[in-house]
Amino acid sequence: MAEEVILLDFWPSLFGMRARIALREKGVEFDMREEDLSNKSPLLLKMNPVHKKIPILIHGGKPVCESLIIVQYIDETWGHESPLLPLDPYERARARFWADYVDKKLYPALRTLRPSTGEAQEAAKKEYIECLKVLEGELGDKAYFGGKRFGYVDVSLIPFYSWFYGLEALANFSIKEECPKFVAWAERCMQRESVAKSLPDQYKLYEYFLERLKKLQAQQTTL
Repeated sequence: MAEEVILLDFWPSLFGMRARIALREKGVEFDMREEDLSNKSPLLLKMNPVHKKIPILIHGGKPVCESLIIVQYIDETWGHESPLLPLDPYERARARFWADYVDKKLYPALRTLRPSTGEAQEAAKKEYIECLKVLEGELGDKAYFGGKRFGYVDVSLIPFYSWFYGLEALANFSIKEECPKFVAWAERCMQRESVAKSLPDQYKLYEYFLERLKKLQAQQTTL
């Protein structure tokens, strides 16, 4: 009997999307358990007592935390005939470098893109687009970041596509006009069943963000 695979997750999470995609790419059946991050479950607190964050992959009762580590674990545990990471050590190191770039450069740039006006918003847009252009340059004319095969960098990066509509609506710019090759890559990824099933609807995500923003603003006005 196969060991049970559980994913503690929250549907809008960029990092949870990575785990979902990797599991589906490998054809792994899993039990996704939605977490209320304002009232974290005892299981979450038990399985990740250090950071107390999702996603958490639980395989055979043992937890694996942090999204990129989870993706690597999935790659090493299942479906060896279709690896996400390259077999060549140098290419594997390059893939890890670009996934690290996504977390250390693109994600912080995304977080600075808040509804605002004037110079602050323009600076945030410029930084975000510059990060996308760097990634677009690495992609070049390849179908995927690893070449012809969908792989580790693609899994790490494609969840950000789910925020494109919301960002364009909030900050009034077109990512497709700025980075057409990047958007073409994202649309190509979305044709994969593993990706399409794992990314939420962009309009639903935008509505969720607006609701969350209203609550934060209401809290600030009462302080």
